[in-house]
Amino acid sequence: MTEPTISPRRAGLDRYGLAGAAPRPEGLADILERVLDKGIIIAGDIRVNLLDIELLTVKIRLLVVSVDKAMEMGIDWWKHDPMLSVDAQELEDENRKLRERVEELERGHD
Repeated sequence: MTEPTISPRRAGLDRYGLAGAAPRPEGLADILERVLDKGIIIAGDIRVNLLDIELLTVKIRLLVVSVDKAMEMGIDWWKHDPMLSVDAQELEDENRKLRERVEELERGHD
């Protein structure tokens, strides 16, 4: 009877068959899962100077994490962003209707 074989990489072995090598992610989904679980921060600054006079500074900060990890870190801006909540859309529709009604009433008085 033959025993099932496990590839050296799945067994934690490097290409020389030595133990202790870290297993490699098997695909994009694994990499994405790790990034969202642990998080990744990309930061950078762009400065434009002319004769030692700073004309423009752009600060770029990008944080990629899962929602759970972001909330763990105390980041929850999407809860309070009016453009992302259902209530905000309802208020926007109500405001639009009220503006239309006010314009209609103002036209009637002229």
